Amino acid sequence: MKKMSVTLLSAAILSAVSLSANACTGLIVGKGASVDGSIMIARNEDFGINNWNKHLTHRSAQKNEAGEWKLGNGLVVPMPKQFYAYSAIPDWDAHTVDSQGKYYEERGINEYNVAVSATTSAEVNDNAKKADPLVENGIIEAVIPTLILPQVKTAKEGVELLGKYIEQYGAGEGNSLYIADVNEAWLVEIGSGHHWIAVKVPDDSYAMIANGLRVHGVDLNSKNVLHSQDLMTFVKQHKLLEKPNAKSFNFAKAFGVIGDVYNIDREWLGQEMLSASKQQATRQAQYPLFLKPDQKISVADVANVLGATYEGTQLEDKGERPMRVERQLESHIIQLRPNMPSELQGLIWQSFGVLSESVLVPLYTSLEEYPVAYHTGTDTYSDQSAYWQFRSLTALATANQEKYLPMLKATWDKEETKLYKQVSSLDMTLKSLYKSDKQAALNMASDYSYGQLQRTLSMATDIRYKMMTDLTKSTEKKYTDEEFKKIMSL
Repeated sequence: MKKMSVTLLSAAILSAVSLSANACTGLIVGKGASVDGSIMIARNEDFGINNWNKHLTHRSAQKNEAGEWKLGNGLVVPMPKQFYAYSAIPDWDAHTVDSQGKYYEERGINEYNVAVSATTSAEVNDNAKKADPLVENGIIEAVIPTLILPQVKTAKEGVELLGKYIEQYGAGEGNSLYIADVNEAWLVEIGSGHHWIAVKVPDDSYAMIANGLRVHGVDLNSKNVLHSQDLMTFVKQHKLLEKPNAKSFNFAKAFGVIGDVYNIDREWLGQEMLSASKQQATRQAQYPLFLKPDQKISVADVANVLGATYEGTQLEDKGERPMRVERQLESHIIQLRPNMPSELQGLIWQSFGVLSESVLVPLYTSLEEYPVAYHTGTDTYSDQSAYWQFRSLTALATANQEKYLPMLKATWDKEETKLYKQVSSLDMTLKSLYKSDKQAALNMASDYSYGQLQRTLSMATDIRYKMMTDLTKSTEKKYTDEEFKKIMSL
């Protein structure tokens, strides 16, 4: 996932190439594999440090004058004639890199219900780097949502546009990213300076992604596979595969590093959680690109995967880097629901901080304004910042993890269960109201999301006060687990 500058002291360094990779975990669910027929793309945004504030924002549609479009990392492309509206979650310091405040926007849905989640970082192998070096000021995670979301009307159009940019301007890093609309979802992988591949996720399956390139066993001539020009010729010419096969092409092996336990342990874990009946051995060099789930997948199931550890599995005490890490900045699950009116088809379940100790709040895409706390704050703690209110809970819990972490998780799990039920009920009301009063339905959806952001923030602040009170009590007077459980019931 995200790349972090060595010093974090200036915009110049943030936009430089001397960045150290960190990692995320992602999941894509086909519409036939979900409980409600929605497509889901989801990801944890992890960073190298714990105090990197994120802001919620909405970018309005606009007409542009001809000229250059300068992206935050130094990439310059022709300015499109217009931008479509879209939502995003940029870094708190985006304005120090780009005067328009568009940097590391990470995820969003535009007005045509095209969604992007970018990226899970992936290592490029030495042979691929030598054959096609990465390009300074090329396409990187920091600019992908900003570049694609305001320009496309379908997921496939987004894939093709990104591929065009990569081939023309080059890529600055290896990455996996997800682009979807209400009809289809694509896993896109960047393998070198100018080569990429994208595979449409089968409707009845899901894709589990860690930090290694994943695409293998695909037919380059399939209508469900898109890729850079002359990909097969390039791989043969530079001997990136011993026996390249266009009908069962291994992009991950040609351009990436396969078999790294840092990645394959998470791939195994996610597939074990969703397709246990397959009974796969741990630490295989490559796991299936797509699998059918044992049961249809819900938002709660996706959240469980994104928050998973190896506890209770074959890899307990020996698994590398679980999904749940303390350096999570935010997590999102984007739903694209074809059974809803167009303006309400997109729904983003958004959390701040560490997912296991936070709550996923449903944000309808009709929401264009956010409570001030959600676009406030820096990398220094502030009571006024929503990110810090949620993130501080995990920080406090480290004082007594066995006591506080389970209680935080139980509290927020209970709240999420309520929210899942509320959204299911509200969706029916919204569909009915939309038929008679479209604007009233959109306002109702927006008001609901705005209200839940405020309410859950208030809950987080209340929990923090209670934890602080408990922590500052003398040893003999601290609450027992049962007492603290009662006062945590909000």
